Amino acid sequence: MNELTDPFVKMLDAYKAAVLAKDVDAFVALYDDDVHVFDMWGAWSLRGVEPWRNMASGWFSSLGSERVIVEVKDAQSTLAGDLAVGHAFLTYTAVSAEGKELRSLSNRITAALKRTSGAWKVIHEHTSAPVDPESLKAILQYSSGD
Repeated sequence: MNELTDPFVKMLDAYKAAVLAKDVDAFVALYDDDVHVFDMWGAWSLRGVEPWRNMASGWFSSLGSERVIVEVKDAQSTLAGDLAVGHAFLTYTAVSAEGKELRSLSNRITAALKRTSGAWKVIHEHTSAPVDPESLKAILQYSSGD
């Protein structure tokens, strides 16, 4: 499977574009109606596309004139019939309307996709970051030293 046919990589490309454009509809279109998300922020779990839409709406509207560039590293996936499972490291960089880098953070993503009626949709997504054992704080800067 190459990057042009890999449903996980194609989903990540569409995810990056939707986040950059702050396009809630394009973002939500990547997910199954019954998606189950273990997001890193705020809630243990979100079930269904509407709570996920609410999260995206709140995130994108909180940015004001800022945009977020998503960089993907080390995307890998496995395809088995109508199921695909992938994982990658994502770095989110907020930039001002003038293009100045404001802040960034990284996390890990694992996603399971299912092909239904010819379309690949995320049915489960899990994001996380390692936790420093001494401070118990999330490590939000990517390090390839692992």
